[in-house]
Amino acid sequence: MWSWRKALLLFLGLVVTTILQYNVGVAVVAMTNATSVNPELPHYNWTEPQKSYILSSYYWGSALTQFPGGYLCKRFGAKLVLFWGVIGSAMLTVWTPQGIYMASWKAYCAIRWLQGLCQGVTLPCIHQHLANWAPAVERTRLGAFAYTGFDCGNVLAMYAAGMLASSNLGWPGISYTSGALGLIWCLLWLLLGSNRANEAPCIGQAEKRYIVGDLQRSARRERRLAIPWRGIFTSPPFYALLCARCADTWGLATMQAELPSYLNNVLGLDMHSNALFSALPFLLMWMMCYVYLLIADVLLRRRCLSLTALRKTYNSIALWTPAAIMLALGFVESTQKPLALVLVTLSVGVSSAATIGSELNTIDLSPVHASILSGILSTFTNLVALCTPLVVGVLVKHPTDRSEWQLVFSIAAMVLFAGNVIYLIWGTAETQPWNDNESRRESADFEDAKLEIETNTNAKKILN
Repeated sequence: MWSWRKALLLFLGLVVTTILQYNVGVAVVAMTNATSVNPELPHYNWTEPQKSYILSSYYWGSALTQFPGGYLCKRFGAKLVLFWGVIGSAMLTVWTPQGIYMASWKAYCAIRWLQGLCQGVTLPCIHQHLANWAPAVERTRLGAFAYTGFDCGNVLAMYAAGMLASSNLGWPGISYTSGALGLIWCLLWLLLGSNRANEAPCIGQAEKRYIVGDLQRSARRERRLAIPWRGIFTSPPFYALLCARCADTWGLATMQAELPSYLNNVLGLDMHSNALFSALPFLLMWMMCYVYLLIADVLLRRRCLSLTALRKTYNSIALWTPAAIMLALGFVESTQKPLALVLVTLSVGVSSAATIGSELNTIDLSPVHASILSGILSTFTNLVALCTPLVVGVLVKHPTDRSEWQLVFSIAAMVLFAGNVIYLIWGTAETQPWNDNESRRESADFEDAKLEIETNTNAKKILN
């Protein structure tokens, strides 16, 4: 079916954008560790604060375009907006080594900031595209499958980047390879992507009618729908979702950005081993996505749980399990490498339940305005992801000191715990009344007009 083909395209798109976003963690370690990469390449003695600026600079840019990205998707369509965002980021990635040669870490920060501006539209586009293509009965499956691209991309960003850094290509090879993958995907998206089922050139008429009819959304009606700003910003379920997404982002961003540094400095792993063990948690995360998806599909089809109960259960697994593990990780000695690696792997691996738990909740709350909700959420989650490396840069003055990392993991655990508590209390998977207010008003006006016509007709009959 075309819905699944679109989900596959989105999966590949998330693989590429995740690689472009997260290969920086391994790249920074490679650039500042002359013993683990090609000795003929230049290396840099960047301080910990400078590294934290590099790791966070992407989010300075993406936080600015997340919210406008939702509007641009509704105005110009996800196909065009996502294409320009990814191709811009890919071209900047290819140019990264030259920029670093010229202006060191400051150029790296500027490039990452520009990449953030380009890729800030990604999640709003993904959410709106799913809302336009995924029938309600398939929404969880299609959305969860597409979002596994995020986990696959993390695996490649960590492992492939580490292997490239330890090869003759060195750290510049990370940028060249990542950028090339981005350009290839853009070509596929340009040829095969389409905003809606009624715009797809090769889709069958029966499938087109099924998708459009199920979503009950035509291009004419959607253009007339006003964005319910008051409804969104006075909605307790939306704020509960916001807290859950920010908490999950804090925990995951801590691992994505800082895991290579932790493994290198505290556990003393070389670049080759670092690549393997940095990727292993995200490999488990990717595999667990499909396990969670199959279980969720069975539970929903057999009606063992409501969608709201399913989302809250999965989100609890995704946030509270890593919280407990991170607390334990802070007490593991540097000599206990196997135990530390197991805990790190489990902490990240189980968190993929958040895809079903809260990541797709925007489509539940408002299928019509999914891109707007995603843009608002992503703006805040990017601000959280921006702060995480900066906080680590302040707390970790001596990267080899385990006690400083203990504080980092403890803060992340507390944020994860609190975020899920709020989601359990106020979260829901029910579509909100403000989702389709314009349509409801039109329906009410129609019924009033119909009643008025019938009354006038009856009155004329009586008079006659």
